[in-house]
Parts: sequence; structure tokens; C-alpha cells
Amino acid sequence: MGFLTVEVEVNHGHILPKGAEALPDKAVGLFTVISPDMMDSGSGAIEPQRPQGLARGLFKVPDDFNEALPADVAGLFEGR
Repeated sequence: MGFLTVEVEVNHGHILPKGAEALPDKAVGLFTVISPDMMDSGSGAIEPQRPQGLARGLFKVPDDFNEALPADVAGLFEGR
């Protein structure tokens, strides 16, 4: 299963692509609307739901956090 991200314009319930991308003739999927009031002023980024740093000092990231997982654990993620 794949996905397609297209910038669209919604006008009275009709969905129209804004660029040269073509929408499929028929599809089933999820539709998410990101309205301008959900956007950061001018940057196009979605505002975070919570302020950053709420858990500061509550836990420590282990020194080996970025190390490779053991083979048996990595295999669980890869379906082995």
C-alpha cells in the first residue's frame, strides 16, 4: 500500500489539486485538512501540540542510545 501527498484546494466540498499532480480517478484513504490557523506564522510548519521541554530532567537518555540494536532485537523489527 502506498500513499500520495498532493497540495489541494477545497472549494465548497470539491477537492482540486493545486499543482500539476493528478488525483487518481478513484481511491480510498484518509483525508487531512491543515487549515491556515493551524500553521505557524508564515513558515508553513504545524505548531507543536505541547511546549518543548516538559519532561526535562525526568529521565536520562542512555549513552548507548544511538548504538545498533542487538541482532535478535533488530530481527523483530525486520520480521525475522
